[in-house]
Order: sequence, then structure tokens, then C-alpha cells
Amino acid sequence: MSSEHLNYDWHLPAPHILTWHVEKTQIDHYNHVNNVAYVSKLEQVAWSHSNKLGLTIEQYQHLDRGMAISRHEIDYLAAALMGDTLLCATWIVECDKRLKLARRFQFIRENDGKTMLQAKTEFVCIGLSDGKPKRMPKPFSEIYGAAKVI
Repeated sequence: MSSEHLNYDWHLPAPHILTWHVEKTQIDHYNHVNNVAYVSKLEQVAWSHSNKLGLTIEQYQHLDRGMAISRHEIDYLAAALMGDTLLCATWIVECDKRLKLARRFQFIRENDGKTMLQAKTEFVCIGLSDGKPKRMPKPFSEIYGAAKVI
């Protein structure tokens, strides 16, 4: 995270941030960012954070484990438009080190600092080969557990 991003009103400390430049393909028939684009960006920032923490899709596959979404809560607070730049932040806020993990998200418009979106996503650890809930492997519990901010 660059130092200029610290000047925004983040809900939690030390966010992991991706910058999103809204493009025409992400705009809906109301001339706002389509909700599907927001959900896609939630996934991208979560994966970016996991990768930064040292957990990659290749490790997930090797361990035959993944963190599958079980619930999304999304509050759309304002409409983003084509040409807007959003700072997309995530934090791990829950990790039981066994089965469940939760992330919070906050998307802020860069030019005025307005929070555009808040979200919480809950995940459950599954076996990639069978899709059934499975205990987190040690790398997941250690890395995700240590990254929890609250």
C-alpha cells in the first residue's frame, strides 16, 4: 500500500489495496458500474491479498484445499461511473483456524475519498477434489490466522 492511501478513511488498519480504473465494459444500462463487476473485484482483491500473504492457487491445488465463498453481504453506498478510480481494500477479520474465514472490504473513490461499497464475505475451507468441508491445512491456519486484523 502506498503512503498516499493512508490519507483515506479506512474502516480498519493496514488495508491490502488494489486500484481499479473503471472501464466501459464494466458499466450497466444505468451508466453505473454493474454489480457483477463489483463482485468480480471482490474476488480479485481477495486473491491478491492471499497471494501477498504467500498462498497461491498452486498451493491450494497441491494441498487439495480451497476457501469457498459461503456468504456475501454487500452494501452499495454510491454509484461508481466510467473513468472513476476506486481503491479496493480487504482485511481478514475472522479466522477460526479450522474451517471458517471472513473478509471485510471497503471500496473508496480515489478523487474524493467517498466510500462506494462495503462488504463482508464468509468462506469455508473445502477439499478441491470433492467440494466437501475440510479442516484448514496448517499453512492456511497459520497464514490466515496471523493476518487477522481484529
